[in-house]
Amino acid sequence: MTVVNKKVLILYASFGDGHIQVSRALKEQFECETGCKAVLVDLFAEAYPLLNSLMKFLYIKSYTMFPKLYGWTYYGTRHMPNDTRFSSWFNGFGMSKLKEIIDKEQPDAVLNTFPMLVMPELRKKTGIAVPIYNVITDFVMHRRWVHPLVDKYYVASEDLKAQLAGDGVPDHCIEATGIPLKKEFQIVERSSELFNKYDLDPDKKTVLIMAGSYGVLQGLKEVCQSLAAFPNTQLLVVCGKNKALYDTMCGCLRQYPSIRLFGFVQEMHELMAISDTIVTKPGGITLMESIQCLLPIALLRPVPGQERDNAEYLASKGAAFIAYDSDALIGHIRELLDNEEKRNKVRSIIESLRKQRSTEMIVQDILADLQTYRYETRAASEIRRVSSERIS
Repeated sequence: MTVVNKKVLILYASFGDGHIQVSRALKEQFECETGCKAVLVDLFAEAYPLLNSLMKFLYIKSYTMFPKLYGWTYYGTRHMPNDTRFSSWFNGFGMSKLKEIIDKEQPDAVLNTFPMLVMPELRKKTGIAVPIYNVITDFVMHRRWVHPLVDKYYVASEDLKAQLAGDGVPDHCIEATGIPLKKEFQIVERSSELFNKYDLDPDKKTVLIMAGSYGVLQGLKEVCQSLAAFPNTQLLVVCGKNKALYDTMCGCLRQYPSIRLFGFVQEMHELMAISDTIVTKPGGITLMESIQCLLPIALLRPVPGQERDNAEYLASKGAAFIAYDSDALIGHIRELLDNEEKRNKVRSIIESLRKQRSTEMIVQDILADLQTYRYETRAASEIRRVSSERIS
């Protein structure tokens, strides 16, 4: 599908790398496959650069220093209605900057890949008729994604679609497309060339260990040392952007010939393609990538919030295992690698959760929407309805 003279504005936030990856995948699909122009904006960084830097620092530290505080904030706002004064004030953060960007770019649509509701609040305040789409990047429900003036939601699973519908979102406004991934994940093949590229033995079992984009997975050294002692096993250890962690791990693990260490990796699809299981933080994008590659998932000490909820959701399906100590994790990995029947059963469950062509489906659906609907009338009527409900 080629559509000319269309522009989409993609709003994201740089709290974790996943939202950026999703935004870039959508931008590439819009521009390379449809001829549209896509503009990426880190809204909070644009509107409040100093505050944004502070919040990013606190977000990273929350994994190790005060995870319970983050969880308290997350769960305390999980069912927060968006029609209170506090919600309107909170959701309005960045509104002036967004209005300035809208006036400058004149987009035909706005996409959110981060849970912020400033665009619906701007529509409510000004009557602006630009359609709004939310691409939810987790497997669980949170009200920070939901607003009556959002036109459509793209979600990870049928279960999440049912949750949104149960919260009052019309069924026709929700599509269970999966979470968008970059195009390299659409065709991921295990090959001898990849094993050679990373100096690995194709006859050994391969465990991929990811510390997260900021390298915050707890107990990484001990886990690696224990797994390195397994016979016929090799490890791929990704430390992310945490150079200090990478340097430390290089010093601690240099005596293990079965371990390959990496910093931040762009070719994650290649490492996943040659792995037999993955140990990771339960971020939504990494989990969807693992599902796409049919990788059994082990999750160590998920922190309270969306990551713990993601973990519990996939564990309830039988696609992931949650461990709260290293011994339980090691025992699970050993059983999974030694028991081919169990490994195949988990892979079969994961395959049932896999969504193909997620990014393409979202882009095509949005473009079809833009060609079909008259949003000016639709937005204005919705604003009147919401205002009427508040008055009554």
